[in-house]
Amino acid sequence: MLGNSKVDHVHLALGVTDLRKSIDGLALIIQESFKLDPFSRSLFVFCNRKRDKIKILEWEYNGFWLHYKRLEKDTFKWPDQIQGKSLSISERELRWLLDGLTIHEKQGHKEVLERLII
Repeated sequence: MLGNSKVDHVHLALGVTDLRKSIDGLALIIQESFKLDPFSRSLFVFCNRKRDKIKILEWEYNGFWLHYKRLEKDTFKWPDQIQGKSLSISERELRWLLDGLTIHEKQGHKEVLERLII
């Protein structure tokens, strides 16, 4: 989805993540907390406490991609769940989150909606 590789799964790290962590720290969370393989063809999505920043870890062929998005206004509609758990979602649901929607409702960031209408 984000890089050039095909993605099998998208996993949200529920709760908050310290986004000062980089590739190694996030890969360790994936392995130890979620018991998942960071080298799989999956996207692993992390959100900060204020819900205005997201990091996505993705393995592609011989190295990791670390994608980062910071909102200037508004927040991501991150699902409220138990810290230390993960949730599998579809690529479409991830796109909704990145566009300001919830994974259940379709009400986005005002700027995104205005851009879509134009």
